[in-house]
Amino acid sequence: MNAAEDAAESAERLAGSQPMRLGARAGLVANGLIHLLVAYLAIRVAFGDAERADQGGALQTIAGEPFGRLLLWAVTAGFAAVVIWRLREALSGFRYLTDESQRRQKRLFSAGQVVVFAVLTGLTARVAGGEPPGNGGQSGSAWLLQAPGGRWLLAAIGVGVVVTGGFMAFRGWQKAFLEDVDLIGAPALVSVLAERLGQFGAVAKALAIMIIGVLIDVAALKSEPARAQGMDVALKTLAAQPFGSVLLVVVALGLASYGLFCFFDARYHRV
Repeated sequence: MNAAEDAAESAERLAGSQPMRLGARAGLVANGLIHLLVAYLAIRVAFGDAERADQGGALQTIAGEPFGRLLLWAVTAGFAAVVIWRLREALSGFRYLTDESQRRQKRLFSAGQVVVFAVLTGLTARVAGGEPPGNGGQSGSAWLLQAPGGRWLLAAIGVGVVVTGGFMAFRGWQKAFLEDVDLIGAPALVSVLAERLGQFGAVAKALAIMIIGVLIDVAALKSEPARAQGMDVALKTLAAQPFGSVLLVVVALGLASYGLFCFFDARYHRV
């Protein structure tokens, strides 16, 4: 065995170690807490407040509490553990599946989660360090709009986000998330709650993502990068529509449901 193989085997053992698994579960719990905070901020927006209703706003809320930044550093560590765990899944996970196509789909999903949690890790570390969360969506959109052909690329990205959100909604409605949790032996009430919270939460979160995709397309068509600012602008755009406050409350309850499901996921996910 050469040095490269030794390093790969050592990395595999580290990623699959008990401390890393516990850290990943802690990261899933932190993700649930952040979704609950975003839901709370969204409900405040529905009733007229001008809170920032996204992950950045949630992290700033935590940072403003006593020992908040210390807690955020712990959350950063948890998210980093999720990145390592998901990376291991993307590279060599799901060996228990006999269907190669299904295994490939799972690994692709895990690869996407690596990106999501890597961004969350960086964002959380940024806020924990005392910096504002920033708004990469607007600056990135502005850069694309100035690049040759960037307007059409941005529009394509928006369509891709809408399609992704639609796929997430479909998968959530079909309760595909149950494939990755082991509820055998769990109390019947726990199984029912995990199933219903995950289903409603996944669909509501997917709806918010689809709105983000639509806003990205609007930003591309109107050359207005300020419209492409992620979850916060998406939820506030929803609130501005007829009956928007009611719809926003429904979406907020869905995000809260997803946050609660994350607690079940942390306990029962096949890590």
